[in-house]
Formats: sequence, C-alpha cells, structure tokens
Amino acid sequence: MENFLGQLVATPFLEGLAVALALAYVWLAARQNIWCWPCALVSTGIYTWLFWSVSLPFHTGLNFYYLIMAVYGLLKWRGNHADTVFVKSWPIYRHVICITGMIIGALLLSHFASTVLDANYIHLDAFITVFSVFTTVLMAHKVRENWLYWIIINLFAAYLYFANDLVLTGVLFLCYSGFAVYGFIQWRLEPVKLKGQTEAL
Repeated sequence: MENFLGQLVATPFLEGLAVALALAYVWLAARQNIWCWPCALVSTGIYTWLFWSVSLPFHTGLNFYYLIMAVYGLLKWRGNHADTVFVKSWPIYRHVICITGMIIGALLLSHFASTVLDANYIHLDAFITVFSVFTTVLMAHKVRENWLYWIIINLFAAYLYFANDLVLTGVLFLCYSGFAVYGFIQWRLEPVKLKGQTEAL
C-alpha cells in the first residue's frame, strides 16, 4: 500500500493531465458535448508520447489511432450530422470467429515485433492493441457486446500500466472497466435493431 501511494505521489504531471482529460472526455461525451473531442485529442496525444517513452510500441500506435479518431469525431460533430445508429447484438458464432482471428493476428504481430523490438510485455501490448482497435469499431456501430470486450481489455490494460509504473493510468483503466459494466447495462435497456434492418457491420 505504501509503495502504491509512493508511486501515486511520484506520478508525472503529464500523466496526471492525460488522466484528467480522459475522464473529462468520458463525462462530456456522455452529455454529447463537442468539447469531449479536444479533451480526447490532447489526452491521447500525451499518451502517445508516454507509451513510446516506456517501450509500449503497440500502445503508441493505438493512441495515435485514437488521435485520428478524435479529429474525425470533432469534424463529424461540427458538421452537425444526424446519422441514426441503432443498438444491435451479434450472434455468438460471429464473436467466436472474430476472437479467433484477433488472437492469431495478435500472436503474429507480437512474434514479428519481438524480432526487431526489445520491449517488455510485448505480447500483452499486442493483444490489447488488436482487441482495442476491433472493439472501437464495434462501439462506433453500437454493437452491444463491445462493452463486454472493454471490461476485459481495460482490466488487462490496467495491469500493464501498473507494471510500467503508470499508476494513475492503471487506476483510470480500472475505472473504465466499471464504466463498461454500466454501459452494457444501459445499452441492454435500448431496443435492439430488428433482423433485416441490420447495417453492413
């Protein structure tokens, strides 16, 4: 406990700022406030640099991807589009196929990366990155099960951050797992899109 508190006190200012802005992003996004995107932009920009500095190459790339998505979200919301996306649910077999493909992809990615990079936790880094990119797409298309993926992803990510002394970020992702449980419960209250009305995804 003393070691944890010591790490918390020693948290760099930039990490603290990134965590604060990440929480602001979630709070503002829930209220459909366009300022959520500038918060996400700055937060992910900081994390892109932080993850590179602690040798998490895939997380660096993942946050660069989030950086692009923050710009996309800002432009889309400023354009005042009113696209309606309904909550939908995928059958189990579709998830099994996707999970199998992602496991194979993450194994191949980490194997090839380990031949050119000397980084700790590179396999876990690769798995979290591959699953996060996929789950972000599910979120954008309102596939209800995205929240179940996020619960697991965020727990593993929290472990990875604690192991790399990013204590506040680890705490943030533990909170994110709690938010994911809440999100899944809330989306269960939404009417699911009927078969035949399903989008391409």
